[in-house]
Amino acid sequence: MTTNIVEVKDLVKYFPIKGGIFQKNIADVKAVDGVTFHIEKGETFGLVGESGCGKTTVGRCVLKLVQPTSGKVIFKGIDITNVKEKELRKLRPKMQIIFQDPYSSLNPRLTVKDIVGEAMVYHRIISSRDLEKRVKELLDMVGLSPEHINRYPHEFSGGQRQRICIARALSTEPDLIVCDEPVSALDVSIQSQILKLLENLQQKLGVAYLFISHALNVVKYISHRIGVMYLGKMVEVAEGEELYSNPLHPYTKALISAVPVPNPKMKRQKMVLKGDVPSPINPPQGCRFVTRCPYAMKICGEIEPQLEEIASMHTVACHLYDNK
Repeated sequence: MTTNIVEVKDLVKYFPIKGGIFQKNIADVKAVDGVTFHIEKGETFGLVGESGCGKTTVGRCVLKLVQPTSGKVIFKGIDITNVKEKELRKLRPKMQIIFQDPYSSLNPRLTVKDIVGEAMVYHRIISSRDLEKRVKELLDMVGLSPEHINRYPHEFSGGQRQRICIARALSTEPDLIVCDEPVSALDVSIQSQILKLLENLQQKLGVAYLFISHALNVVKYISHRIGVMYLGKMVEVAEGEELYSNPLHPYTKALISAVPVPNPKMKRQKMVLKGDVPSPINPPQGCRFVTRCPYAMKICGEIEPQLEEIASMHTVACHLYDNK
């Protein structure tokens, strides 16, 4: 019996570009183009890549906040890509999201009680009589005082607001939470507190995370496995320590070389990539990374590399490893 909470198979999401008098589809933004991965129960799968690579779109497709163009998203054994809205509504409580900006994702007109309790009331998880008690329990779980229950979002700091967002995500007792850059808008000192909180909650509740970030050091800290995305494609997948100590794809090597080293005496050879990221409207033929790769060969511009297992639990899409 599989322990996978989520299986994503050949996920594709194109956004059409309209033009002309009749607003015809003249091109597509290839935001996600054939991404495959899985997340096991109680596991954190980190998704990392620079801005615009499609990682947030993947997260929204997994929750079906946007409809995938093609591919499958299987949640707890059910393919949710084509289910009816009535069936999807039954699954909604078990999949939640924590957004990047804790202030804009909270309704300024609602109190903490209404924000955290809204989903529980909508899905009829709890009676109105027991709502206040449950909200106080959730606030205590995320490190906030139960006395904050009648306050408004503007009365909290950024870190406290993100704790409210975490409490809201936990309110429906989900099996999966998509964390969309949940600490990037916070101070560094607060980031570590939120990451530790998420880690403790996972150990206590057994919830799985899809953790999306552009910061590889943050993803490494919290993730069991990490997937690296570039221009809508998954280029490498490995366990956290393995990816950091033995990166295979040139893009992954460049990302890791840019991570600051906390020891001023230690020097790290930075791998500076030339050129800009190609347009997702018209990506390069063959490997997406061919225009910036220092090791590019003729085959790289002709044939697209496929993800292949090079070592145990370590897959990479690169022609440098074809012979292996």
